[in-house]
Amino acid sequence: MDKSPELISAKKSLRATILSARDAMPDDVRKSAGESITQRLIALDAYRDATRVLTYMSFGKELDTHHFFDQILRDKKIAILPRIDKSTKSLKLHRVDSRADLVDGIWGIREPRLDAPLMDISDIDMVLMPGLAFDRTGNRLGYGAGFYDRLLANSADKPVRVAAAFDCQWVDAVPVDAHDRRCHWLVSETQLHQVHQVHQAHQVPA
Repeated sequence: MDKSPELISAKKSLRATILSARDAMPDDVRKSAGESITQRLIALDAYRDATRVLTYMSFGKELDTHHFFDQILRDKKIAILPRIDKSTKSLKLHRVDSRADLVDGIWGIREPRLDAPLMDISDIDMVLMPGLAFDRTGNRLGYGAGFYDRLLANSADKPVRVAAAFDCQWVDAVPVDAHDRRCHWLVSETQLHQVHQVHQAHQVPA
């Protein structure tokens, strides 16, 4: 189903607003906030209980996920990373045992080598979701390619979907359509929010 021009425009406008706010963060503030977010991520039951964790390698001024990836390996969990398949416009999931298994992919994003072992989304316990904006109902605004929405199209509550982003990326409402997949947890440098049927949130001490 085609998206309405109004929805396309709303998403484009919000992307520009959030990109501007995120990229304006001073480097030292971004680094400190990123460290806090990583600590909150590894303290989540969803992470502690997981055996297989799908994450991504950040680029540009995104939340730095490299330390989270390293922690997955230190904790003896199975780390899975996506590789963009341009021919099918989809994500292929691969097990990665070290940074030596990574190569430069599309847009310069680090991704698994083609010969790294393949995994299926049904094998994953937790996925760290990239994105630009999130709201408290778990809605997510990505970069517009729809890779993760397609990857998770047929999944229910597994894997547990966790979004980690800076405070400035949390908004009152994200414009969505029927294909957009919600997150179960939202994590920032100051807040931790679990999306319930009855939505509840609480402030986490810094």
